[in-house]
Amino acid sequence: MKTSAKLLLASTCLTFSAIAAAGDVTIATVNNSDMIRMQRLSKTFEQEHPSIKLKWVVLEENVLRQRVTTDIATKGGQFDVLTIGMYEASLWGAKGWLQEMKDLPASYELDDVFPSVRDGLSVDGKLYALPFYAESSITYYRTDLFKAAGLTMPERPTWTQIGEFADKLTDKAKEQYGICLRGKPGWGENMALITTVANAYGARWFDEQWKPQFDQSEWKKALTFYVNTMEKNGPPGASSNGFNENLALFNSGKCAIWVDASVAGSFVTDKTQSKVADNVGFTYAPHEVTDKGSAWLYSWALGIPASAKNSTDAQVFTEWATSKEYADLVAKTDGVANVPPGTRASTYSDAYKQAAPFANITLESLKAVTPKAPTLKPVPYVGIQLVTIPEFQSIGTSVGQQFAAALTGHSTVDAALEAAQKATERDMKRADYPKKG
Repeated sequence: MKTSAKLLLASTCLTFSAIAAAGDVTIATVNNSDMIRMQRLSKTFEQEHPSIKLKWVVLEENVLRQRVTTDIATKGGQFDVLTIGMYEASLWGAKGWLQEMKDLPASYELDDVFPSVRDGLSVDGKLYALPFYAESSITYYRTDLFKAAGLTMPERPTWTQIGEFADKLTDKAKEQYGICLRGKPGWGENMALITTVANAYGARWFDEQWKPQFDQSEWKKALTFYVNTMEKNGPPGASSNGFNENLALFNSGKCAIWVDASVAGSFVTDKTQSKVADNVGFTYAPHEVTDKGSAWLYSWALGIPASAKNSTDAQVFTEWATSKEYADLVAKTDGVANVPPGTRASTYSDAYKQAAPFANITLESLKAVTPKAPTLKPVPYVGIQLVTIPEFQSIGTSVGQQFAAALTGHSTVDAALEAAQKATERDMKRADYPKKG
């Protein structure tokens, strides 16, 4: 065969290959129950859009963040849809790494999405991701255990009260733990929870000159409370537990109290997966000296990288998965209480509130959060359980590792705070703060 003919054949094969793959949409997502449901229900989308083939990459939270960060920063183009949060949407959108979510059809009803959620996924009025669900943090507790012990959960408990309840409800011989809290290191894992504890004690990550604050008394009080309470009343191996692990512990009846994402409400009340579904109470996240920053604001959202190979079909899918149409599909197939929460005003109908006993706590918590003024003392950053600067992903995970070491006993609270202070000071100096502030 002549060289020119070989080249023509190769070109033709490549063209056919490209055509075959033209409708592929590769989606990177987290292994949370809502996203697993989205993957299952997406068969409906593929039936409605037979030319589009969905390919799923489902990852543990820390691994997902590493993979999508590497891919988008290097313009690798591995993924057409990314499951990201407000942190990434705002920073990556500003860098031009994400496609702007514009020209949405009227049927999408963008005005139905809560303004605080839209704002958190936008930069300079431009939307860079569509919210799949939004959450605050709330307190889950076992009403049967409280009743048996003669205890009453306040509507707005303090962390001190939570610790006292945990003391009275721990029975390790029965594998009954007074409290379950995140311990797995990561800026979006243990640090999401610990930062809200610290905020409640009046702490902050940085002062107004971007000086780290781990050497201040508020952080010591907060971390001491967290470590002591978990050592005394938490489950074994807590430093390996994130959202999913604690959800499993709570649903199996091993946790009397759990403070975590409000999105878990539909899972802990689902009798098919929760042994304690009939005995779950809900109230606000604990405060202490202040309620500012005591509950977080977060959204798992779907964004399209600028490097996406199939951005057109990716947007079609992203619009579908975050639409009222998808919410209706969830309600029809899995029950109205399982509709992705926290994003749309229309979700909070009387029918939803009746089916979802956690709905009002979630809604009021989302209304109360103030990410632009997240702490008792003024700060130069935006974000409640995170700091919206590019360096935070690395800094937050590093600090999370230090705090996990204190939880396991490989370090002390004082040593962990000192290490966090020094490392963060070094990283901020290297990044040329406070000039960037």
